[in-house]
Amino acid sequence: MATTDRYDVVVVGAGVFGGWTAWNLRRRGQKVLLVDAYGPGNARSSSGGESRIIRMGYGADEIYTRWAQKSLALWKEFFGFKRPGLFYETGVLWLGAEGDARVRGTAATLARCGVTFEELDGGELAKRYPQIGLDGIATGLLEPQSGVLMARRAVAAVVEAAVVNGAEYRVLEIVTPERAQGSGGLTSITTRGGERIEAEQFVFACGAWLGKLFPEVLGERIFVSRQEVFFFGVPAGDMRFSPSALPTFLFQGDESYGMPDLESRGFKIALDRHGVRVDPDTQSRVVSGDVAEDVRRYVARRFPGLRDAPIVETRVCQYENTSSGDFLIDRHPEMENVWFVGGGSGHGFKHGPAVGEYVVGRILDGAEGEPRFSFSSKDTVQRRAVY
Repeated sequence: MATTDRYDVVVVGAGVFGGWTAWNLRRRGQKVLLVDAYGPGNARSSSGGESRIIRMGYGADEIYTRWAQKSLALWKEFFGFKRPGLFYETGVLWLGAEGDARVRGTAATLARCGVTFEELDGGELAKRYPQIGLDGIATGLLEPQSGVLMARRAVAAVVEAAVVNGAEYRVLEIVTPERAQGSGGLTSITTRGGERIEAEQFVFACGAWLGKLFPEVLGERIFVSRQEVFFFGVPAGDMRFSPSALPTFLFQGDESYGMPDLESRGFKIALDRHGVRVDPDTQSRVVSGDVAEDVRRYVARRFPGLRDAPIVETRVCQYENTSSGDFLIDRHPEMENVWFVGGGSGHGFKHGPAVGEYVVGRILDGAEGEPRFSFSSKDTVQRRAVY
C-alpha cells in the first residue's frame, strides 16, 4: 500500500467549510492536504450552487448573527478588489404576518449586535415593493448591507488561495476510516485506490457524505434532504425583479426564500421545507414535476408579474441537516484527533470564514467548544429549531 508524506492536518471535503479551514490552517503554518472526491464547488456538493444568501437575521439566535457579521467582513476582505462580482449587496428582506415573533426577535437581536436594519409596515412594503403579493404579510425587516454570495465561484477562490499559500490539494475518494488497534485516534486514512495518507489531525468537512463515511456514529444523526431550486425568466425589459428594485427575501411563514435576477440568470426561488432523504452520490438532479407545479403556483401568488414566466434553469442540491439545525463541529467521540465539521443545515454557507477560524482555534489552541455545536447535542430525531 502506497504512503504519501505525513501532514500536520488532512482536511477531507473542499466545500466552504473545508476550504476555509484549510486556508486558516495554512495561515498558521500547518502542512495541509485538502482532498475532495469531486472537486471544490462540484455539482453534487451543498456548496456547489451559483448563489447563497448571506444575512444577519436569525431570530433570537445571536450566535449565528455574530458569526454572520464576522463572516461577511471576512468574505469582503478576502474578495477585496481582485475578485469582483462574488458578493452582491442586494439587501435581505424578512417578511412576516402581523405580530410575527421571528421578525420581532430578529429585530431585537440585530439591534443588540449593531446591525443596520429598517422595519417596514404593510403600507411601506406595498409602496416599495409592488411586485410582491402581500396577502397575509403585514411586516418586514430590511437588512440593506446583506445580500448574496456567488457560492461555487467563491469556494473555488478560497481553495485556490489556500493552494497559492502552500496547501496541497488533490482529488481523492476517502473510504471509511478505521482506528488502529490500541490507538486513541487515527494514524492514517486510505483512498479508494489504496493510498495511505498520514497526519497528526484529520478534519472531515465533507457535508452530506459525513453519514456515509461514519455510518455507525453519524448515519442516524445527519439527515440529507433533497432540495429543488428554480429560476424564472424575467419578462423582456422588466426591471421590477432586478437587484436595484427587489431585495433578496425570506418568508418563514411560507417556507420560502428567493433573490432577484442576478447576472441575468433569472429570478431564483425555492421552498425551504425539507425534502425526502437522499444519497448525495446517486440522487437524480432533475426537478420533479409536482414540486415545479407547487413553485409555479406560489410564484403566481406572491409575484404575479411572473405568473406566466418560463422556468429557465433548475437545480437539485441537498441540505445536510442535524437534528436541530445547529452546526456539528466537534471531535469524533472515540478518536481524539478526528474532527467533524458539518451540519450546515441549509444555512451554513455564509458562515464559512467563521467556521474556519473556529475549527483552527479548537485544533491548534485548544479553544473551548460551543455546546450547541457538540456531538452530544445531536439527536437521531429531527426537531428543526434554526432557520
